[in-house]
Amino acid sequence: MASSSVMRRVSLRNLRAHKLRLFLTVFSIVLGTSFVAGSIVFTSTISKAFNDIFDSAAPGVSVQVTPENSQSPGVPQSVYDDLNAQKQQLGIDRIVANYEGLVTIANSEGKALQTGGAPSIGTAYLPPDVALSPDAGKVLPGGRGPANAGEIALNSSAAENAGLAVGSTTKLVLGQGSAEPREVKVVGLLDLPGATSGYVNVQFDQATARALFSDGSHSANVDMSAVAGVSPEQLQERVEKALPANTYTVRTGEEVRQDQKDQVNQFLTIFTGILLAFAAIGLIVGTFIIYNTFSMIVAQRNRELALLRAVGASQKQVSRSVLFEAFVVGVLGGAVGLGIGVALAAALKAWTQSSSGLPDAPLQIGAPAVLAALFVGVVVTMISAWVPAARASRVPPVEAMRAGMAEGSAPLRVRTLIGAVVGVAALAAIVIGAMGEGLGPAIAVGAGAAGAIAAVVLAGPALSQPIVGGLGTVLGAPFGKLGRLARTNAVRNPRRTAATAFALTLGLMLVAVIGTLGSSFKGTIDDAVDTGLKAEFIVAGANQLPVPGSVSGVVADTEGVGSSVSFGIVQSTVGDKSVTGYAAVGGQPDDVAILNMKDGAPEQLPDDGMIVSERTQKTEGWNRGDVVSFTGPTGQQVPVTVSGVYEDNEALQPWLVGPDVYAKLIPPSAQVSAMIFVTPAPDVPAEELRTNLENATDSYLTVQVQDRDQFKSSVSSQIDQMLATLYAMLGLALLIAVLGIVNTLALSVVERKREIGMLRAVGMLRAQVRRSIYLESVLIAIFGAILGVILGSVIGWALVRTLAKWGLGTPVVPWSLIGITLIASAVVGVLAALWPAVRAARTRPLEAIAEA
Repeated sequence: MASSSVMRRVSLRNLRAHKLRLFLTVFSIVLGTSFVAGSIVFTSTISKAFNDIFDSAAPGVSVQVTPENSQSPGVPQSVYDDLNAQKQQLGIDRIVANYEGLVTIANSEGKALQTGGAPSIGTAYLPPDVALSPDAGKVLPGGRGPANAGEIALNSSAAENAGLAVGSTTKLVLGQGSAEPREVKVVGLLDLPGATSGYVNVQFDQATARALFSDGSHSANVDMSAVAGVSPEQLQERVEKALPANTYTVRTGEEVRQDQKDQVNQFLTIFTGILLAFAAIGLIVGTFIIYNTFSMIVAQRNRELALLRAVGASQKQVSRSVLFEAFVVGVLGGAVGLGIGVALAAALKAWTQSSSGLPDAPLQIGAPAVLAALFVGVVVTMISAWVPAARASRVPPVEAMRAGMAEGSAPLRVRTLIGAVVGVAALAAIVIGAMGEGLGPAIAVGAGAAGAIAAVVLAGPALSQPIVGGLGTVLGAPFGKLGRLARTNAVRNPRRTAATAFALTLGLMLVAVIGTLGSSFKGTIDDAVDTGLKAEFIVAGANQLPVPGSVSGVVADTEGVGSSVSFGIVQSTVGDKSVTGYAAVGGQPDDVAILNMKDGAPEQLPDDGMIVSERTQKTEGWNRGDVVSFTGPTGQQVPVTVSGVYEDNEALQPWLVGPDVYAKLIPPSAQVSAMIFVTPAPDVPAEELRTNLENATDSYLTVQVQDRDQFKSSVSSQIDQMLATLYAMLGLALLIAVLGIVNTLALSVVERKREIGMLRAVGMLRAQVRRSIYLESVLIAIFGAILGVILGSVIGWALVRTLAKWGLGTPVVPWSLIGITLIASAVVGVLAALWPAVRAARTRPLEAIAEA
């Protein structure tokens, strides 16, 4: 017990004596743990905010009735009438039919009010004598509820964002159906409990809402409250018995609120998983840095540890002392990481609230975040220090006291052989996966990628010698003896070089994979537009929103239009499977797109038929002459004959039905278009047609007119935004990689202090010392970058091949990104070496030689 106490004191004194080394090690842990803690705190905070909102949702609702089929137009008016007639028998106090749909409202400047991703919906206003609860939405003093089709009530937060007030006149557009843009007057502001900063709720009088958001015979749902003495569960049971079986879902108000919470929490779980995945990447990279650090620390302390062994310390005590140091460092890193993680969560919360309208709530710093930060920090550090600790305990005291003793001198043959076998198996899995399409091949590629990473870890030291040596010969040639010295130092300890470079390898591998996917997505879009479309202009909704059905008629009637085809969205059911395709309305697809029929009548789509792509023919088994039975939202069966199969065209995937089928399947109030393709009439200049289209659709607020290049650019910019977000998150791993190079070089300078002192003594200048460190760092960084971009490009290429089933085209390797990455790696190598190089250059020859 006493000896253990002595060893702990020795460990603590060693940490205090090497504050810089302690800081570098702790910092590498902090970067990973802070991301884990921040992810948990942020998602817990947002979850709490939404839960608070949903706790106040559906006020006064004891029971709600909704259709069993989500594609149904709603609950029939007859059901409402029957339940209303049985109010007394069932124990219903009040009952209301609700109508709702998507709307876009203009702000005081006549532009679409931006919600930042929050919902913008229209509903029916319920007066106090009709509403189920007084908390259902109060009209603030100075206003009133809407009474006719030209009046609306608006939630106060949306009115403030839009610059509107009671008495303001504005314009709104429905998100679906054939209604024209309408001018309305704000007659009241609503106090809606729990409304987010971007949420928009436009309320119409009951008759107007019914006309706008339903087919006149259905409502979105039916809510009811129970009379005194009847519990929600009792009312639920009675209503279920009064309705046809397996047709409607009957839930209590609490179940409605819980279902809404579950939907949000399911999304937040996915979001948390993504954040934690990037945190895991950072931790994996950090693990190698910490391992490298402890390996070097143990090597530098060989004499100290040998002396402890010589005076009686056992192997277990030596290894435990190293692990104790790792435990202390892990606790420090976890604690600091928790604090920084909370700050990150606060910053992320502030940004999302300002940009996307998420609700507000106090930061939720609970036990999961605290335990996760400390657990991850301690466990990662202890695991990373385990091998160096075991290695230190096994070194004989006399051998460890030798001046030239260093860590990692064991042969590389066995691990290299294992790495080669794993690498061959990984390459085989990647190649096999790339030969197929779908989920299975993609999983095979993923397994191959994991194997490739393991192969690099195992064979990295052996690879570093020829690759770094070759790079050193080429890059070091202009620097003469300094270049040769840097090359020698870089290959001197292949384990250390490989472990240092692996951090950069993993980060840049992911950059290359994501870059290849992004370039391939953009290439697919460009190819679809360039080779699949005849249309000069594309009319679409801003931010990928659908186009209201009424816009297609406006576009077709615009002066200068030669042909226009609206591609209506068709969501239906075939058997027990939900399917989504498009309806060509207003003309033949061949008028605006390149339609090469492989089987069937040339370039024709019957009004009451359908044509399918080759891909759909393979996946669904729909061939020419087959009858596909679609089930509409009201349960009606619509049999449609496949009249042909067309060559794959990404602009026309996956299948098309004629306008008669569309009219039968999708009610007018639910019709929306994905986009409208337009070609000019003969002798009409393109710019003239563009002006005419913009003027004709200006009142629809969210509709935009783009030419082919603009459309491609808009899609590419959205992909670039997504990639930028992913790259920013990967920046954590790259930052740790840079830190790893700094850490390794700084400790290497300490380790080589005597050597550097002797070089200084025989005439090496400080500038030459710095230059040799810079070159050494550049060689390590480029080595890691080369492995990363090769692995990432191969994995990304194979992954794109497997995604062809879902429409992704030919793999596109981002050569420019690869070139920039390699150049940036050299720059990173120089930047990472700045501080260690300065420390090395300041080494005083006599002190270094005497100290050693």
